[in-house]
Amino acid sequence: MAIARGAGTEIIRSAMFEECDSTIQMLIVGVQHHIYTILSVIMNCRSAATDNNFFIGEFVGYDSKAGTTARTIELFRWDMSNEETFVWNDKCSFNGAEPANFSGPMDDATKQDAIADQGSTPVVQIFQCRTEAAADNVDVFITYIDQNNA
Repeated sequence: MAIARGAGTEIIRSAMFEECDSTIQMLIVGVQHHIYTILSVIMNCRSAATDNNFFIGEFVGYDSKAGTTARTIELFRWDMSNEETFVWNDKCSFNGAEPANFSGPMDDATKQDAIADQGSTPVVQIFQCRTEAAADNVDVFITYIDQNNA
């Protein structure tokens, strides 16, 4: 049976990524008028180029303070070691696309509504990961909810 993806649907999704390293790996690529809630990110360090290298989870999206597009904002940093597993399960949500541009900072209800309306043309928002070295090797499993409000 096919999964319904139309307007008004909510889907639990998961994805697996083997051997992530310092090359940016997109984990969730936003779609306009969607809201994504990250439930968990499980990371297993298969090998670290240097003990205690960092694994970094970050967003590329709209900076509501400066009113600036496509900014990279770090969400978490894991100090990884060989054969360690880390589970990041603090819930957070983000919009699939950026708002129509406004002059920052977000300081009134109109700008707050612009963020929720995701009115860019669209400029999508992304949740991604990376490590500090090309020789790092981390397996990643992510689970999230995709709400389609289109």
